[in-house]
Amino acid sequence: MGFAGQERSALCDALAEAGPDAPTLCEGWTTHDLAAHVWVRENDPSAMPGLLVGAFADVTQSRMEATKRRWLYPELIDQIRRGPRPISPFALPGLDELANTTEFFVHTEDVRRPAGLPPRPTTQEFEDHVAKGLNNSAKALFRKAPCGIMLERTDRPQRLRAKAGETTVIVIGKPTELLLFAFGRMADADVQLVGPPEVLEELLATHRGF
Repeated sequence: MGFAGQERSALCDALAEAGPDAPTLCEGWTTHDLAAHVWVRENDPSAMPGLLVGAFADVTQSRMEATKRRWLYPELIDQIRRGPRPISPFALPGLDELANTTEFFVHTEDVRRPAGLPPRPTTQEFEDHVAKGLNNSAKALFRKAPCGIMLERTDRPQRLRAKAGETTVIVIGKPTELLLFAFGRMADADVQLVGPPEVLEELLATHRGF
């Protein structure tokens, strides 16, 4: 099982344990909403545009609601466990691993952390995998940050300049926690921030996701 399969199982387990009505870190979404999002993202081409363009968000929301009506919550989790349908782009060799590992990790923590659960134990191999992905995506993820951003790993002596700026905030943590911060889960990521107080305040006031 690759990392995407590992994180898919962890997400499904977290969803099943939490039940359909639990809160998540995705503002306004219950665990049932999140499960529907995961399924339509992988399997419903008509919902794809709304995941990227706000003008089509209503279509995606409609498809999510249809998905919730189509299956009971436990059935929907079982559908997610099975992986993408053969007609899904995510069924292409390698794409599941590339596109879903970090997606599922973040969404698993979206379920776990509102319940007060601590960060999950991770392997060094997984942390290195996440760090490699951050090396490729950090500039895009932090492009709208109101200051410069430097990411610093606590598990290895490594820094990554995510965004240049007149004033820089250093975000310190394991790659998995840096990933959560980069995806807008700023208040819930287990990281240390170093920078001028007024700059930190402005950064943390930024809406989820830059």
